[in-house]
Amino acid sequence: MTGARAKARPEPGESRLAQGFALFAECLLTGVWIAVAALPLVTYPAAFAAGARHLGRRLAHEHGGWREFAADFRAAVRRGWLVGIAGWAALAAVWVDVQAVRNGLPGGPPVGTVGVLALIGAAVAGLRAAAAWHPGASWRSLCARAGRRTVLDPAGSFLLVGGLAVVVCSAWFSAPLAVAVLGTVAAAAVAVEERYRRR
Repeated sequence: MTGARAKARPEPGESRLAQGFALFAECLLTGVWIAVAALPLVTYPAAFAAGARHLGRRLAHEHGGWREFAADFRAAVRRGWLVGIAGWAALAAVWVDVQAVRNGLPGGPPVGTVGVLALIGAAVAGLRAAAAWHPGASWRSLCARAGRRTVLDPAGSFLLVGGLAVVVCSAWFSAPLAVAVLGTVAAAAVAVEERYRRR
């Protein structure tokens, strides 16, 4: 798909402003699709992977819609649900850690800080793995390589941290807004991975 993206040209007669608005609208729609696909809670990695593939097709001016998204989701969820369980387990471990810190655990604040930072790093690596997913890819190797890229590409990782912060702030302000913003985070992950490949 990278070659297709590199060769992609704007639609004839379409202004850059129109392209930007069309992509933004596609991100919002993709966010809704991601939220629906992630409702079983353990399917969120597969939902993000399908959303990233959909947005990649959109950027390459390739045909793709709900059916292609659903096909990618079905392929990604076969092993992706295990990554989802691991993510929830990590969140539960950090929550227990933070509760212990709040109850006065000796040396707690540094331990709590490390736990929260590790969780944020794992979330960024998960987004990068989902953006790099393709049918037939192993989630284990995707996550391992994404973890290395998370460390080796701090600028891209901080961009994704900012995207996650926007989702959290949007959810705090208005939950429906956070649903739509999920698509923009998937788009950011696609952009970060593309930028890393071109370095």
